[in-house]
Amino acid sequence: MVFATLQQYPLFLIGVVSVLGLLVGSFLNVVIYRLPVMMQAGWRRECQEYLKLPRDEAAEVFNLMLPASHCPSCKTEIKAYQNIPVFSYLLLGGKCAHCGVKIAIRYPLIEAFTGLCSAVVAWHFGYGWALAFALPLTWCLIALSFIDIDQQLLPDSITLPMLWLGLLLSLFDIYTNSYDAIIGVIAGYMSLWSVYQLFKLLTGKEGMGYGDFKLLALFGAWLGWQYLPLIILLSSLVGAVVGIAMIVFGKRDAGKPIPFGPYLAMAGWLAMLFGPELNALYLHTAGL
Repeated sequence: MVFATLQQYPLFLIGVVSVLGLLVGSFLNVVIYRLPVMMQAGWRRECQEYLKLPRDEAAEVFNLMLPASHCPSCKTEIKAYQNIPVFSYLLLGGKCAHCGVKIAIRYPLIEAFTGLCSAVVAWHFGYGWALAFALPLTWCLIALSFIDIDQQLLPDSITLPMLWLGLLLSLFDIYTNSYDAIIGVIAGYMSLWSVYQLFKLLTGKEGMGYGDFKLLALFGAWLGWQYLPLIILLSSLVGAVVGIAMIVFGKRDAGKPIPFGPYLAMAGWLAMLFGPELNALYLHTAGL
C-alpha cells in the first residue's frame, strides 16, 4: 500500500525522500567527522604492530555508533529530541541545551543539503530502482566531498564499495551496460593517473591523490565511459574558478592544495541526473 502510494503520487514520494535525506544528513555529519579519526587510529595501530610497539589497550571505543552524540564542549549526551535534523538546531537557537555553547551552522546545513539533493534525485528519477540506488550514491558523494574538504582524504571504505556496486548494477542496465561500465572504470582511473604521472614528471610534485582516480573510476562504473570527458571538464572548470576566487579573495594560500574530490563529485552527480542533456550541450559547443 505504501509503495503503491509512493508510485502514484510523485509529490508524496519527493516529500518522503526529503525527510529521509534529512535523517541521513544527520548521520552523514557523524561519518564526516568520525571516519577520518577512525582511519587515523587504524593507521596508528598498524604502525605500532609493524614497529612492535605496545598498543594502548585502554583506548576509548570510537566508531560510527559509539560514543553517543554529545556536545563537544561540555560532553553532555545529546537527547533524541535534541537531534532532530535542522529543526532541533532552530528550536535550540543554535546552542547546546546544557551549556549554551554555539553549535556550528555546518551541521544543519549538511542535513538540509542532503535533504535537498535527495529531493532532486527523487524528482528526476521518480519511483523505481534508479532512485533506490541513486540515493545512496548521492549520500556517499556528500560524505566524500566534506571529508575531502576537511582532511583531503577520499576514504576507500566509501569509494570502492560504491564502485563495485556500480559494476554490479551494470549487469541489469540500470544506468549503463557492463561493457561501457568496465571500460569506464579503466578509463576513469587511468586518465587521472596519467595526468598525475605527467604532472609529477614535469614538476616533481603530486598534483592530486589516488582517491581522485578511484572516484572518477566510480563514475565510469555507474555511468559508462561516455560521460567521463564531461565530468572531467565540469570538475576542472568549477575547480579552477572556485580555486582562483578563493586565492584572489584571500580565503586560501596559493601554495596550499585544493581538494579536487568535491568538484568531481558534483560533476559526476550532475552527469548522473542530466548527462544526456549536458553531453549534447558539450558536443554542440565543441562543434561535434
